[in-house]
Amino acid sequence: MPSERARRGTRRRLSRPSGVLAEHWTTLDGVEVFYRESPGPADGSVMVHIHGFGMSGAYLVPTAERLAGEFHTFVPDLPGFGRSGNSVQPLDVTDLAHAAAAFLDDRDIASATLVGNSMGCAVITEFAYLYPDRLDRAVLVAPAGGLHNQPLHRAMRQLVTDGVREPPKLVPVAVPDYLRFGVPSTLRLFRALTKYPSLDRLLAMKVPTMAVIGNRDPLMPGPDRLKEVAGQTSNHALLVIIEGAAHAVNFSHPDELANVIRLFMADQPVVDDPNAPGVTRTYELHRGTLAPPRAGE
Repeated sequence: MPSERARRGTRRRLSRPSGVLAEHWTTLDGVEVFYRESPGPADGSVMVHIHGFGMSGAYLVPTAERLAGEFHTFVPDLPGFGRSGNSVQPLDVTDLAHAAAAFLDDRDIASATLVGNSMGCAVITEFAYLYPDRLDRAVLVAPAGGLHNQPLHRAMRQLVTDGVREPPKLVPVAVPDYLRFGVPSTLRLFRALTKYPSLDRLLAMKVPTMAVIGNRDPLMPGPDRLKEVAGQTSNHALLVIIEGAAHAVNFSHPDELANVIRLFMADQPVVDDPNAPGVTRTYELHRGTLAPPRAGE
């Protein structure tokens, strides 16, 4: 059982706050939870960014900041991750989905759009399964955690490959998070992910859903397999490729990702960011038959 200090998280640690997102603390089921929040807009829809395996929400901040002027934005560190404290029992994917719902309850939020990266996408698909009426839309960025990442030694090789493809500035953000998360937690959560029905939950999504994949991401299968999976459902699915991106798209390509999220939220065709011509190429690989019609169609 975690000590009382572990349940309080790293509340006394100093950090440089985001220039856009304010830092706050709250308590969920006796655990101190750290989160970042935009000051508004007061009438904007709520968007919550969910981090990946072993990480805090810090690496999601670049994308979250770019959307904070249009959506009431939150970036929590879920219990057991980042600066937040540890729960009495280690959390699996289902527990983390319940924790996300508890966070919404704590903030008096009825429903939200959830934007996840990597394992955070599994948390979102489980949230959709458990709380279908509380999810407005889903953005799944690099939704890893399936058979392509098993067994553990294969996933570790993929992570090593990804490490050399990510910007060097990610290192001082990611390393402290991974060190704090620790080897026992890594092994425990990876075993939980191997038992999680990722594909079934993904194909059962009923809300408008966009998956965003970097074409240099070693943790994701190739485009043919992605298109095959997307074609197994006629749900509200949109599959988008960002060329040049690896796994941590939210950190490495925040402008491109924020652009496609804006277009998705407005039911517009996904095109390159007009403010960054020639930087990369973004395009739709698949649009489900039940996906929201583009404005004007």
